[in-house]
Amino acid sequence: MTEPDLPADVAHQPGLLPRGAAARRWATDAAIAAAVIAIEVGGTLASAHWHHGQATAGVGTYLLLVAGGASLIARRRYPVGVLAVTLAVAIWPGMASQAHLIWLALIVAFFTAVQARQRAAAVASLVIGYVASVWPPWLIGSPGHASAGFAVGLAVLLLFLLAVAEIIRARSQRTAAVEQSRQEELRRRAGEERMRIARDLHDVVAHNISVINVQANTALHLMDRQPDRARSALTTINEVSGQALVELRSVLGVLRAVDEGAPRAPAPGLARLGDLADTAAAAGLAVQVEESGRRPPLPADVDLAAYRIIQEALTNSARHSGGTNAIIRIVYGEDTLVVEVDDDGAWRPPGRSPGQPHGPGSGIAGMTERAAALGGTLQAGPRPGGGFAVRARLPLHGLPQGGGDR
Repeated sequence: MTEPDLPADVAHQPGLLPRGAAARRWATDAAIAAAVIAIEVGGTLASAHWHHGQATAGVGTYLLLVAGGASLIARRRYPVGVLAVTLAVAIWPGMASQAHLIWLALIVAFFTAVQARQRAAAVASLVIGYVASVWPPWLIGSPGHASAGFAVGLAVLLLFLLAVAEIIRARSQRTAAVEQSRQEELRRRAGEERMRIARDLHDVVAHNISVINVQANTALHLMDRQPDRARSALTTINEVSGQALVELRSVLGVLRAVDEGAPRAPAPGLARLGDLADTAAAAGLAVQVEESGRRPPLPADVDLAAYRIIQEALTNSARHSGGTNAIIRIVYGEDTLVVEVDDDGAWRPPGRSPGQPHGPGSGIAGMTERAAALGGTLQAGPRPGGGFAVRARLPLHGLPQGGGDR
């Protein structure tokens, strides 16, 4: 009784339907109404032809049949109103004896009301129809009342209709619940993907823009006095901006598949720590890398997360600590990868004056999210002896390979 591709609670709310679905729904309802009218009118004509002794249906009877069937066009928008109209037509005095198929429109309206969660009105229509059929008010006191067998049979039939309607309603609700769950899962995955892309964009842009900013300031101050150093700074800007464009293209490639033939750099990983250290050095931060343990083949998501965490930690050191040295320590374990970045500066959060208390910035939040997405942990804060420390612990087998950020 509802559109097969729409949940029941949406199918009965016209304002929530797209234009195409509303047009298809109207055409379906019009076709159902026309079919019901044809069956009821045709059945009444055929019954009069076959049973010459029964009362002949008049013009009023056919008009009521057409009115009751035509009301089904609005059954989704006004399920209770249409149910009342078809019930009134069905129990109109003399209609049952002249038109044996008069109940067809009422049955369609009844199922629609149950689907629209108007169960009280649907049950009330059964009770009213039963009473009017078994004990018609206009036949009280006359010998034409219904027999006990008819009363029992009609009660069984109406209870059967109610059971079928409830089964259809429950099935429709389960279908709607499954569809809602699927939509929520799609929204959750889309949100996680947006967060991942946002973290990648932040890491790429923040790190490279920091280096470009430092080198641009250097070039501006030395352009007249030391043109060779200014030229070197501009060369660094050119190289870093080119690298940033490559990484940005890689990130944006997730959103749109363009320039497939253009060369792309491999996904960043710990194998590119040397390039990361050189870029940080161009920003005035000397980086030392220390590795311990035998390096196993790293899952792609862990390798990328470790690289991005180190990149963000170095960016924070260059932008906010004012230090000149940083140490990267990488410990390869059997089940865990530990990454530490320490600097010797006096770190302070972005946008705060040196006298204000420390607090995590968006970069630290992004690093924490990366670690948590893989089932790991991250601690970041000032060191007791001065400087700032970032320590991440990433499990190597906690998630299936490729099931993380990338």
